[in-house]
Amino acid sequence: MTKSTERGARVRVPAPLVLVATIAVGWLLPGLRIDHGVGLRLGLGALFLAAGLALGFSALGLFRKTGQSPKPWMPTPELIFTGPYQHTRNPMYLGMAFLTLGAAALSGHAWIGLLAPVELAVIHFTSVLPEEDYLAEKFGEPYLAYKAKVRRYL
Repeated sequence: MTKSTERGARVRVPAPLVLVATIAVGWLLPGLRIDHGVGLRLGLGALFLAAGLALGFSALGLFRKTGQSPKPWMPTPELIFTGPYQHTRNPMYLGMAFLTLGAAALSGHAWIGLLAPVELAVIHFTSVLPEEDYLAEKFGEPYLAYKAKVRRYL
């Protein structure tokens, strides 16, 4: 049995690590607490958390169903065009951003929410762009057509 030498995308930083770091830094930064509007804050937090979990788990389920690893540095044997991938090319990363916003709202730590765009920017440059290059090189026209049809995030 020969082992494949194919590699996946050249992702430099695992996105879940960026998520955890964003929430930790936002939690530790002083000030900017949101202590009023608790009902609205908790409702929004639960909504963002539910959206993030739904996006992430539905995408992970499709990866498992097709026998793929969600680790972007592993080879991608086939493209997925169903489920959340019909609406966003990056449902797991978008889900992580929603989880961050949910954590901000539920905890009342505004810094977490303010750092969410920074989190997405880091993921964009360290994960999304290398993945797009890898998929375009590996799959060519089918991926480019998908890329032209479906938005990157929202």
